[in-house]
Amino acid sequence: MKQVVQNYKSGELAVLDVPVPGCKPGGVLVRSAYSLISTGTELMKVSEAGMSMLGKARSRPDQVAKVMQSVATNGLPATYRKVMGKLDSYTPLGYSLCGVVEQVGAGVDDVKAGDLVACAGNEHALHAELNWVPKNLYTPVPDGLAPRHAAFGTVGSIAMQGVRQGEPRLGEVALVIGLGLIGQLVAQLLTASGVRVVGADPDPARCELAERLGAVACGDPASAALEAAVAELTDGHGVDQVYLAAGGGSNQPVELAARLCRDRGRVVDIGKCRLDLPWNAYYEKELDVRFSRSYGPGRYDPEYELEGRDYPIGYVRWTERRNLACFLDLVARGRVDVEPLVSHVADFEDAVETYRRLKDGELKAVAVLFRYPGQPDEAPEGETAQAPSVAVPAVRRSGTAPAPARSATSPVRLAFVGAGNYATSMLLPHLARREGVELSTVVTTTALSAANAQRKFGFAEATTDLDAVLGDKSIDAVFVVTRHSSHAELTRQALLAGKTVFVEKPLALTEDELAGVLAAVEESGNDRVQVGFNRRFAPLLTEAKRRFGARTGPASLRYLVNAGRLQQGSWYLRQGTEGSRFEGEGGHFVDTASWLLDADPVSVYAVAPSGNEDLQVVLRYPDGSTATISYVTTGAPGFPKESLDLLADGKVLKLDDFVRASVYGRSRWQSSRLPRARDKGQNAELAAFVKAVRTGGPMPVPLESLVATTAATLAVRSALASGAPVELERAR
Repeated sequence: MKQVVQNYKSGELAVLDVPVPGCKPGGVLVRSAYSLISTGTELMKVSEAGMSMLGKARSRPDQVAKVMQSVATNGLPATYRKVMGKLDSYTPLGYSLCGVVEQVGAGVDDVKAGDLVACAGNEHALHAELNWVPKNLYTPVPDGLAPRHAAFGTVGSIAMQGVRQGEPRLGEVALVIGLGLIGQLVAQLLTASGVRVVGADPDPARCELAERLGAVACGDPASAALEAAVAELTDGHGVDQVYLAAGGGSNQPVELAARLCRDRGRVVDIGKCRLDLPWNAYYEKELDVRFSRSYGPGRYDPEYELEGRDYPIGYVRWTERRNLACFLDLVARGRVDVEPLVSHVADFEDAVETYRRLKDGELKAVAVLFRYPGQPDEAPEGETAQAPSVAVPAVRRSGTAPAPARSATSPVRLAFVGAGNYATSMLLPHLARREGVELSTVVTTTALSAANAQRKFGFAEATTDLDAVLGDKSIDAVFVVTRHSSHAELTRQALLAGKTVFVEKPLALTEDELAGVLAAVEESGNDRVQVGFNRRFAPLLTEAKRRFGARTGPASLRYLVNAGRLQQGSWYLRQGTEGSRFEGEGGHFVDTASWLLDADPVSVYAVAPSGNEDLQVVLRYPDGSTATISYVTTGAPGFPKESLDLLADGKVLKLDDFVRASVYGRSRWQSSRLPRARDKGQNAELAAFVKAVRTGGPMPVPLESLVATTAATLAVRSALASGAPVELERAR
């Protein structure tokens, strides 16, 4: 793999071929997508490396003191060899990146391969194609947050820790001195906290940027206008806090802080600037001077950073990792905007040239990102970038096994794996009263839940032994109604055991899981699987589709899903293990659209306009038809959950939450009366499934359609990350 390194003795920068780091226990191996250049810290290090030995000594008196101590202890020759050996070695650069988990080490259970994570640490989040990152120095990236934005996580944590040290309160006024990368983020975080911000920087462009992003007023530190703005905002008292985010050897920031801070105000040092405190000025106002140590509690503690020992939240509310997650959440929800800070995006192989341009002042930048191989290119002016694509895996059957022979008069024997709320409220009540069905065995992870399901629905047996069920040749079909993360593996096992399978949505949470299910189909020849996409079986919708009739031209479909908020503690919120909400249930709506349009989608585009779980998903179909799914969690709970409109050939089909449907054309049809309850098709779906099991006939929905729907649902994540439509390419 390749990594950016620097020789501190000669100042040489290089992109070297180095071995891939091993995936040790307690961490993950991450393939970089974007890494962020700290235009303050890193450029200072790069500049120091280009100095003479005397210049290096002057810039780092702390290191000179260590050398002198070593001379006293070990002698001059030994110290000289040690220092020269260290200087004449390659050292890494970088400490803030976003990438994809490639391998998971032992003891890690909060992420899996394929997950997008933000990483921190000047030994672990390096400008390199692959990094091993310990558990407390990475955090999953919220759904919908672009990787280039998540790469700001570490510098955002530095800014956040500085703000926490200042203890801002609603309505206060703060002064941020230095509007580079950290200063810009500090200003936005303060604004998000309800604090009015004044910024100080000699660069007019940075002042204008900070004002555009929420600062009340910004100006040159030496200007009278800056002091006038502070006086006006504070009634002449001075600001409540000052944040020193400037670098360099000038003592002006410290002196300005004392002049513009109120009596008993707080001064927080975040950047590396000169700190010769003017004693009288600080004493007379009794200013509280505080230091902010990097990303937060846990920094420089090897037990926290390397051994993964977290601090109890009751004692340490905001650690390094929790700061990292909090900052990403703010960016994902639109409370902090990092895109305007991105001055330049460079390909990783151009790293040396990029550093040179920054050092020479040729490239003026607040933030610069390295883009790694595999990330979508930005389109050159006048051209269109090639659209990213996701492969829809082919369904391959090696001598498809026939449906198991069974007597037409014997009951269909069913086993349930899982007996949670959905199974007991939406599936089992229909099956328990269906003639010709025998509820044979229920399998759960806890004995009591199995016993409850047995008592309530009349299962012949209750067990916690899945293998016994899969090995029971008398069982015709297995229902997989467990948590989302187990669906694919349980389906795979049941198919290999020769069972017909009904699996609740989703079929899979990742492309690898989907590939595993299809590998089981190919290996066993058993393709008898149904996913619980019940809406296409809803009587009201099937009647509306029949009355709408065939179409000749492309259609436009709009589907509003007022999903609502989940209760705190719901396992649906465990995105690290159970996937996002849309990955979990979005297949319902993709399948319904594809069934109404009689085709599978060929591309997916998605945006998250509000920075939360709200999504706008646009599906394109082969004949030019489009389906827009608005998946909204922030709507009013009293508003209907689902509404749908289909327009084509001068006709309109309208569905109102499965209680009323209408078709407008040459004549108008409207459902004559409201049904007693919303019927979303579960009963009809189960009837079709049981019939297929009983007769050995084809499954209600072709497996190719189930795979296409699952692939399209999973492609939403790629579309959000790329910001571009994702082509769904059918594998051959």
